[in-house]
Amino acid sequence: MSMTEELLVKPAHIAIMMDGNGRWATKRGLPRTAGHYAGMTTMRAIIRAGCDMNVRCLTLYAFSTENWTRPADEVSYLIRLPQLFFQSAMLDELLSRNVRIRYLGDIARFPADVQELLRHTAEATMDNTGMILNFALNYGGRADIMQAVRSCLMDAGSDEDAELNEERFERYLFTNDCGAPDLVIRTSGEQRLSNFLLWQAAHAELWFTRTLWPDFDKALLQEAIRDYGHRKHRLGEPSREPDHR
Repeated sequence: MSMTEELLVKPAHIAIMMDGNGRWATKRGLPRTAGHYAGMTTMRAIIRAGCDMNVRCLTLYAFSTENWTRPADEVSYLIRLPQLFFQSAMLDELLSRNVRIRYLGDIARFPADVQELLRHTAEATMDNTGMILNFALNYGGRADIMQAVRSCLMDAGSDEDAELNEERFERYLFTNDCGAPDLVIRTSGEQRLSNFLLWQAAHAELWFTRTLWPDFDKALLQEAIRDYGHRKHRLGEPSREPDHR
């Protein structure tokens, strides 16, 4: 890395749309579930990379509100992926790396044992002070905004003097602990947000790659971060890492 690159602004909060698992599997004559398993392996590697690169917050779009419309066998596999993900002492590793795990979205529709696992992992890491790791599960940007509106209206009834503004509204979004993403990455060549962090991504830099998610790696993550830094440099952003804590 050159001296110039070391001085570039780095994103504190990175959000990733992990797209292309099914196409990756189909190209290899494999079932789509094999692509999701491969994508989970990539996800582990990218989480480790995020920790190594001192990313403040990493948000991963793991299961959208629209994913329920997929074939039943694929949905059944996807909603149990958290159980596979936390095998191989993954939770112990995240604890040792001081990672705090959070979940964005409505997990109430998941099987009871999966919900219990999600609650356990969040509680086990809640006092950690390192990277915040958000898994967006049964998440949709519109649903996030709607639940925030409902919560905000309920609170307004008990506090009539509270002024409704953007800052106050954002406290009700699922991302209230880590703020808006600086950089949104999408794999597989698609170039749209697909109902992901619609409010929060209003000012984010967007970075797209044709690489399918199972083939995404640390080198591509570093490339996205460098591109983000160069964009900010061209816009005259200060040469320092932002602090969203």
